[in-house]
Amino acid sequence: MAGKYDELASQIVDLVGGKENVNSVAHCITRVRFKLKDESKANDDAISALPQVIKVMHANGQYQVVVGNIVEDVYDAVLKAGGFSDGGSVDAEEDDGPKKPADVIIDLISGIFQPMLGTFSAAGIMKGLLALITFIWPDFANNGAYTTLYTVADGMFYFLPVVLGYTAAKKFKMSEFNGMAIAFALVYPTMVALTSGEVVGSVTLPVLGTFSWYADFMGIPIIMPASGYTSSVIPILLMVWFGSKVEKWVKSWIPAALKMFFVPLITVTVTVVLGYLVIGPIATVICNLLADFFNLLFNLPAVGSILGCVIVGAFWMCLVIFGFHWSLVPIAISNLGTLGHDFILGSVIAHSFSLGAVLFAMYLKNKDQNFRGIALPAIISSFFFGVTEPAIYGVALPDKKAFINACIGSAAGGLIIGITGAVVYMSGGLGVFNWLSFIDPSGVNGINHMIFAIIASAVGAVVGFALEFITYKAPEQA
Repeated sequence: MAGKYDELASQIVDLVGGKENVNSVAHCITRVRFKLKDESKANDDAISALPQVIKVMHANGQYQVVVGNIVEDVYDAVLKAGGFSDGGSVDAEEDDGPKKPADVIIDLISGIFQPMLGTFSAAGIMKGLLALITFIWPDFANNGAYTTLYTVADGMFYFLPVVLGYTAAKKFKMSEFNGMAIAFALVYPTMVALTSGEVVGSVTLPVLGTFSWYADFMGIPIIMPASGYTSSVIPILLMVWFGSKVEKWVKSWIPAALKMFFVPLITVTVTVVLGYLVIGPIATVICNLLADFFNLLFNLPAVGSILGCVIVGAFWMCLVIFGFHWSLVPIAISNLGTLGHDFILGSVIAHSFSLGAVLFAMYLKNKDQNFRGIALPAIISSFFFGVTEPAIYGVALPDKKAFINACIGSAAGGLIIGITGAVVYMSGGLGVFNWLSFIDPSGVNGINHMIFAIIASAVGAVVGFALEFITYKAPEQA
């Protein structure tokens, strides 16, 4: 039986140069992402003109077809149309040619984090809902239902290194099970429990701070963060990258008859041991330095918090366009793991509301039905789900002025966040669901930061709407 998007998918595959021109295909929350052998064979104009295609982009060494919220259905149809293997890969060597360093970095980060974002956001939404329920009904925290639901909310955060071990292994082209085995060793309960024991030694380094250890490996200190490596990001990424090099090296010399067992044995053992002794402490230093940098920016006397929030809020959608917003995601998740809160994600709360309001102003003044058919779903997507690509690429960016007005509204929301000092306490959903991320699970700030987030969202929406409503002229009025 033909699927709803089979014809669209078949046209897309043909117009990118046919399946023989495709090295691999993947998707994020709004885009089907092709890696093509020769991008010049793809017909940008013809693909952009297809129904339900919002825009075509060339970014991060990928050919990206933006289709919005129907991306998963279109992606499945593309796999079917091209006969691609599960996960979007085809049986061909990738040959993307030289890339700019920035493209390589962003492609790496997005490739690791994109596959997990849907489930990660769902866990964050559950965390926010539980925080809201226990704020209203404190005794619920003692209920078995709360404990059960909290496993849904916190399980993925706690075992985040395992998830990243899998996605990073795929990206670094090593065995996914070896990557997961390395991650399992990082979150193994016995190792996690070490940091609750007695400190057997410590050292203080200038700028970097004090490092303590609770056990040693044949006389070498095992230096770990106080909370261990659960919920951590950078340590597992560095370890899997190193493990991929070890695995490749072992495969190059070990006899074929021994590969099945000894490649995993040597790869995982060497990586875990050096991970705990060398890579982990280096990753901890990196995390501390990154956190210190943003703390320094956001805590500059008098203007730091305001300046940081306004700058990040104003340029967040610009970063989204080029994919550079992914460079901030690991830092934000690291902040949540080390500080228990994050100011980066907090500062951008208003961007989707400002963008949605800008489109709503355009919607009210533009009576063209084709325009309205594109704008209305993008408005809903921006407001309620925080998915902004359809609004950016389909409406705001082509208008230019609308995009600038949306950025100004986002900056206004960032200003409110900066003034109030509101932060997120979890990586939750997007749009209205992101408000729940501002609830303090400890109860110290309660829902105060969520209220500030709602105010910031409203201010961003009002500023964006007002600027666009005053300045926008529909085509028939121009």
